[in-house]
Amino acid sequence: MSSRKQLEVRTEDLNPQKWRVSLTEDMFESLNPKHSPTLLKVFGDGSLFSPLLFGRFFDPSDAFPLWEFESEILLSALRSSGSKSTVDWSETATEYVLKAELPGVGTYNNQVCVENGKIMEISGQWKQQQLRESNTRDWRSGHWWEYGYVRRLELPEYADWRKMEAIVYDDMILEIRIPKIPSKFDIPQASENSTSHE
Repeated sequence: MSSRKQLEVRTEDLNPQKWRVSLTEDMFESLNPKHSPTLLKVFGDGSLFSPLLFGRFFDPSDAFPLWEFESEILLSALRSSGSKSTVDWSETATEYVLKAELPGVGTYNNQVCVENGKIMEISGQWKQQQLRESNTRDWRSGHWWEYGYVRRLELPEYADWRKMEAIVYDDMILEIRIPKIPSKFDIPQASENSTSHE
């Protein structure tokens, strides 16, 4: 039997200093995730949180316009190389959907946050800070990749972020559903020619 946990989608984060330190390509190479099982789960090929997910280096703490691309096209290089992708997204007539595997390490503190109605942020902490560090700053304010992961995504123009739902299945699969704001063309209008018959 699978478990299902609804995550609260936060709309306020009181830490203006988060993600201020960028993960650079040189810094990522020095991490060498291929030699650490934990880092490989977090930042490995195909992970939503990998800086190399989209075929070239892109800092996950920078907002990416995900829904401007089709997953088949954007992930084609990754999939053609034989790497397994643990993320997919789609758009239907009524909603935007994102599905991703969470790293499965330190399953505490996974969160989804919306910033100014324009950016969706998915983050989690996989390693606790040392006591002396945790008293002085939030793990997201410094070298965040040493303690957790993030992916920031631009929300589409017609995303109704106030009605967004985030669900984690079996402590591993994150599914986010964002309804679309109906346009005036989607709402059926009463016909001018319709008359009531008495």
